Amino acid sequence: MRTGSTWRPIVALVICLGLATAAAAQQKYELTAREAVEHAIKNVTEIKNLQVDRRIQDAKNKEIRGQAMPQITGNLSAQHFFNIPVTLLPDFISPSVYNVLEKEGVQGSNGPIVPPGGDPALFPAQFGVPWQASAGFSFQQLFFQPDVFVGLQARDAAMKYADQNILAMEDSVRSNVYRAYYSVLIAEKRKTFIDEGIKRLDKLVHDQEVLFKNGFAERLDIDRTQVNLNNLKSAKIQIDNLINIGYASLKYSMGLRQFDTLKLKDTLSSELVKRDILDTAGFKYEDRNEVKILNTVKELQGLDLKRYKLQYYPTVAGFWNFSENAQRRQLNFFDFKQPWFRTNVAGLNVSVPIFSGLQKKYRIEQAKMNLEKTENTLDNLERVIDFQREAAYTQFRNAITGLDVQERNLELALKVYNTTKRKYEQGLGSSFEVLQTEQSYEDAQSAYFQALYDAVVAKIAYTRALGRLQ
Repeated sequence: MRTGSTWRPIVALVICLGLATAAAAQQKYELTAREAVEHAIKNVTEIKNLQVDRRIQDAKNKEIRGQAMPQITGNLSAQHFFNIPVTLLPDFISPSVYNVLEKEGVQGSNGPIVPPGGDPALFPAQFGVPWQASAGFSFQQLFFQPDVFVGLQARDAAMKYADQNILAMEDSVRSNVYRAYYSVLIAEKRKTFIDEGIKRLDKLVHDQEVLFKNGFAERLDIDRTQVNLNNLKSAKIQIDNLINIGYASLKYSMGLRQFDTLKLKDTLSSELVKRDILDTAGFKYEDRNEVKILNTVKELQGLDLKRYKLQYYPTVAGFWNFSENAQRRQLNFFDFKQPWFRTNVAGLNVSVPIFSGLQKKYRIEQAKMNLEKTENTLDNLERVIDFQREAAYTQFRNAITGLDVQERNLELALKVYNTTKRKYEQGLGSSFEVLQTEQSYEDAQSAYFQALYDAVVAKIAYTRALGRLQ
């Protein structure tokens, strides 16, 4: 028991420290819809990775630029020959001796001395010394190389492509955040209506119980009302869960941690949805980032085609090599009294492609076909955008019409409920009629909020179809 008592304060301290750390890591946010979008653009992983891709592309551009800059290489080497290489030399000594003998008229026992017939004799000879060393550097300047030349031209287009990918992802993030943000607002507003309905039914149950005690109501009326009240309380539990899921989805869309707290500052109304109805005049396909991306891809593929065509041109580079060499019988390269022999050469290297099995020809054909595919894709994308604009406009217009209808229905349902409730309180109506009008009012609320959500989603889709989602 004493051991357990000793450990309890330590465990409690560890738990407290853990809770304190979690509380310190938790952050609180109170944001409008626009601020939520801005936060998401700065923190969503997909955009962060695309920004890293942009930096990678910038590094690649600098790498290509480096290929066009002077290349300087230093070298230092030393070697020892355990056996000096042997070269076989023709016997140039014997013919000289025979020439001298013949010239001097020396005779043998059988007459003049003549060289033997057949192939001349060979004898081995070693050239060089065991120890050799070399130190120097080489300098090369590339004047023209097709892939490097085109790579330098493609730098701006490659960076533009990276930027446009980021913008396209930002459009997607904006759409997701706006949907999630307004979904939570709609759910919270619907919860407010449910809370008001619960209050109304609570009061109705209380009034009916008073009337029942005084003999002016039946128990059946109370039970009916209680059933509706229980259903409404169940709906509140469901809407609470929906709000929690909505906040979790919104936090994920924004790049927040789930344990962070988030409060929404905006309010949502039908007037906000209808505000700033977009004018389609002046729309250009280039307003859509997808079109910008394909145009840049087309530009890059055009440069790729140019690169293959330029492969028929020669590669031109200048060079300068400088070195000093030492040859020693012993390992004494640092004995500077003995000489080092210098080599110094500069020149121009031109590499001319002559025949490569028609590889270049077919690379050019492939590049042309890839460019043709991109042009076809771009043409199809414009047709897709036309369809998206038309469909989004029709859906948005219908959603606004439906929202207007449901808004009027909600007002009428509330009016009918209030009138029926007054008649009931005055003894001119039944509780059943009150419950019916209450249920009709709840149905009108559900239809109104669904119409409001549909209108919000339709406006987001319509704005995005025009390339103006901000």
